[in-house]
Amino acid sequence: MFTPPGMGYDRAITVFSPDGRLFQVEYAMEAVRRGFTALGIRCVEGVVLVAERRKILPLIDYSSLEKIFKIDEHIGITYAGFPFDARILIDYARQEAQINRILYDEPIDVEVLTKRISDVMQLYTQRGGVRPFGVAFLVAGVDDNGPRLLMTEPSGAYALYFARAIGSGSQQVTEFLEKNYKFEISLNEALKMAVAAIKPVVEGPIDPDKIEIGVVSVKDRIFRKLSREEVASLISGI
Repeated sequence: MFTPPGMGYDRAITVFSPDGRLFQVEYAMEAVRRGFTALGIRCVEGVVLVAERRKILPLIDYSSLEKIFKIDEHIGITYAGFPFDARILIDYARQEAQINRILYDEPIDVEVLTKRISDVMQLYTQRGGVRPFGVAFLVAGVDDNGPRLLMTEPSGAYALYFARAIGSGSQQVTEFLEKNYKFEISLNEALKMAVAAIKPVVEGPIDPDKIEIGVVSVKDRIFRKLSREEVASLISGI
């Protein structure tokens, strides 16, 4: 009897297929690809994060749909994939940032924090009885190395980017960014570009309830989320 390729090799996280694949990790990456869209843009003046918020149920309160989180004074994070997986790792990242301040009396480097998150994600790809985290992160911040934008994957891999999109609309957003991105743009121009990039993938007319925006500047190294009024002003200017 013919056995379809991959049959049985996805039943345990620790089993490699004959062609060297871990199917459970690939399934986790598929969960990320089906998540709500998020993007980050790094420029000479700082880093911008924009995330889509989608109303799953008609009676849900938009204010409870948080997609961008402050990890430390100088670092923010957004995600695509399972919110429940993201919550656990976000709490872990906040703890690591505070531990670094207590031990060394200085803010943690953005890449160091990203590596620690990725180490935990990688651990869950090689242990029996667990599954990979079905989430990918965009980590934005400013440290002694300047503005930084990194992305993690469910496999535990991470990389530094100038601009990156994740989630269900990532392909369309990436095509837009590849055509229009320049590192030399200002932070305000990066904000406008980010809103313009995510606008086509948002369901229905775009409004301040459907997107969330975070920004960190090289000048003050403070990550903050834009208010509803600031988001509305940006949208009206696009």
